[in-house]
Amino acid sequence: MSKGRSSELIEKRNEALLRRYYYWTEVQRLRFDDALKILSEREFFISIDRIMAIIRENCNRIKDVNIRPVPVIKKPRLTAAQLSLFTE
Repeated sequence: MSKGRSSELIEKRNEALLRRYYYWTEVQRLRFDDALKILSEREFFISIDRIMAIIRENCNRIKDVNIRPVPVIKKPRLTAAQLSLFTE
């Protein structure tokens, strides 16, 4: 038996996470960020970033539900010089 986490258990966790994400976003009609917060803080106790990565990696593996990937949120990168342009 190899050391580390069981790949079978990880696959089961990922499938459960995808089904719960589908439930919160499609059945309960929550915004995706609210659904991610519930999954992270109440149900699976892993970070939101990790949940987003799991959903993106596995969204096509479950055929009986149509799971749309979590949108990638890009943050603007502003320098101090650029921010100084916004002062009045």
